[in-house]
Amino acid sequence: MADMPTVTLPSGPSVPALGLGTWKMGEDQRHADREIASLRRGVDLGLTLIDTAEMYAEGGAETITGEAIAGRRDDVFLVSKVYPHHASRQGVIDACERSLRRLKTDRIDLYLLHWRGQHPLEETVAGFEDLRAAGKIGAWGVSNFDVDDMEELMDVPGGENCAANQVLYNLSRRGIEHDLLPWCQERNIPIMAYSPIEQGRIVRNAELIRIAKANQATPAQVALAFLLKRGVMAIPKSSSPERVEENAGAIGLEISDADWASLDAAFPAPRGKRPLEML
Repeated sequence: MADMPTVTLPSGPSVPALGLGTWKMGEDQRHADREIASLRRGVDLGLTLIDTAEMYAEGGAETITGEAIAGRRDDVFLVSKVYPHHASRQGVIDACERSLRRLKTDRIDLYLLHWRGQHPLEETVAGFEDLRAAGKIGAWGVSNFDVDDMEELMDVPGGENCAANQVLYNLSRRGIEHDLLPWCQERNIPIMAYSPIEQGRIVRNAELIRIAKANQATPAQVALAFLLKRGVMAIPKSSSPERVEENAGAIGLEISDADWASLDAAFPAPRGKRPLEML
């Protein structure tokens, strides 16, 4: 397999640009063994960035993740997220402690505010900084923040320590390319793309299928390669070890400029500002 591209966080670590999502994992115990096997297969393949959240199955996905990384915690870069309604200064700390117990670890490498809520950003950042000082998290960031949110965050004490912004971004959702993506890249704040293949919907696009066939790849691999080419992290979720192997095939995929131009025509970039999309 080709060398894994990496993204360097402002806090120092270089992490795989292609990782593993866990949304909807942990919802049905009957699927737990397969979900755990999928995450373990991904780690075996070098997809050692794992993204989860206390929201996913109300902690169930964190429990699945904890089982998957048992005995190999130091091999993975672990991301989790706090609910907005838990994001007061003390609430962030309490939520993190609960996540740590479910994950069966003493630290979360990157801890994100899932989206903005009623608590002032000053409180949330203060809680994050408390956790960082205590060694409970390695770094913190945000999710679903648009440019105006990011600008407000930068004015908060400690806000400049934001290490990432996780947002909806894929071939069919390119709105961030107009302003948010360049804004973050200019400030060395990495973007993490969730739903990078639009929960499988975009793989049915005829032009994407044509280009995939021409490159002896699958539509999902081309869709992921699109994001890797732009220097962002992508966290596709799959409960199938075979699909995880397919996703890993996006690494090193060589696609011609002509084919990229055809994809641009099929999935046009934004011509102006669009509201940040969320799922």
